Amino acid sequence: MKTTIQSETVTIPAGKFKATCLQLMDEVEAGKLTLTVTKRGKPVMFITAPKNQKPEKPRSFVGAGKGMMTIHGDIVSALPNEWAVLEDDD
Repeated sequence: MKTTIQSETVTIPAGKFKATCLQLMDEVEAGKLTLTVTKRGKPVMFITAPKNQKPEKPRSFVGAGKGMMTIHGDIVSALPNEWAVLEDDD
């Protein structure tokens, strides 16, 4: 059985929200509060905590470059001739 905690809904003017924004965000994140921010008495935004608060899993480096390179030709066989750097100039 799932238990849900009811959060309190608070209407707050934009100026007060601006002054106490970080504290209010912490309360919203904890699920204690849902905010309605108003400007000149009209609601301009609703702020609620996300439903799924699982931490984001770090992305793996394996396969991160998939599709970024294209191989043209044979990369396994030996080169057709020696490089000039390897030749002796005696």
